[in-house]
Amino acid sequence: MGSRRQQKVNSIGLSRDDYKGRPSTLCAGCGHDSISSQIIAVAYDVGIKPTNLMKFSGIGCSSKSPTYFLSQSHGFNSLHGRMPSVATGAMMMNHNMLGIGVSGDGDTASIGMGQFKHIMRRNVRMVYIIENNGVYGLTKGQFSATADEGQSLKYAGTNELPPIDICMEAILAGAGFVARSFSGDPKQVRELLKAAIAFRGTAVLDIISPCVTFNNRDESTKSYGFGKENEEPLHDINWVPVREEIVIDDYEPGTVQQVEMHDGSIIELRKLEEDYDPTDKMGALHRLQWAQEKTEFITGLIYINNQRESLAELDHLGDTPVSRMGDDKLRPTAEKLNSLVDTMRF
Repeated sequence: MGSRRQQKVNSIGLSRDDYKGRPSTLCAGCGHDSISSQIIAVAYDVGIKPTNLMKFSGIGCSSKSPTYFLSQSHGFNSLHGRMPSVATGAMMMNHNMLGIGVSGDGDTASIGMGQFKHIMRRNVRMVYIIENNGVYGLTKGQFSATADEGQSLKYAGTNELPPIDICMEAILAGAGFVARSFSGDPKQVRELLKAAIAFRGTAVLDIISPCVTFNNRDESTKSYGFGKENEEPLHDINWVPVREEIVIDDYEPGTVQQVEMHDGSIIELRKLEEDYDPTDKMGALHRLQWAQEKTEFITGLIYINNQRESLAELDHLGDTPVSRMGDDKLRPTAEKLNSLVDTMRF
């Protein structure tokens, strides 16, 4: 108890240790572990109550990650590619809780692509993280659907198919928050995570997370070396919480863009590409296509749309989540049930 009292605590009285999970069993140096560390840091900084958060995953190295953060939170490890369905059901029954789904490029862009597209169009309020490394690491390094065309690996041969761009697919499916980052850029990952948590809808974070065992050759766009050498941020991003006074430094006109979130917090974008506007849907798609053709690795907030309602809002769910309702709200009385049956008699 003495050592615990000496630990620094956050706004709700919890220490950083309260947000940790089990020790990782992933390969040493795996980018997924870096992402888990940033989730822990963000949850501590923002003051998230662990028991008010649900974690979801499917199958793969990435889907093991929720074990390594927020051990006091609720969690569900589902079937391969089926995480979005489970998350949709859980979040609709508990719409006042936070949700974080962790998936991989195989779990999302291959077997789970159909479910991924539908959770985007439904706009379930949750953070959807793709830990993207271009290979099936859990099954010894086969190419995934995001692998580079023409890439060669020792055991997998040469990939002859073009890659799927997860950010592009998310925008086309109707996602209102789409970002890309690199596990080797912890500051950017943290700020994007904070903004994603504040978003009312499905917030997609496609995080390039190098597989140090099967796909870390420098010519791969999913490798650590390529990421460090070629990352091109669209902007420097900061998240300003609602409880702080918003103060903006004196920048040149047109170099800073602010996006107000639903809870009153602010995303502050210092533009590095002078004419890039993350609220322009067609511009975002064009920039992604251009980056793919030029083999560029752009990162940052690619697209945001605050106007769409979440699925819970569209369905007019009340303040009390369904999971907290009693039988008097969920079950009709015998009289009402019999009356309903009578209307169906011929």
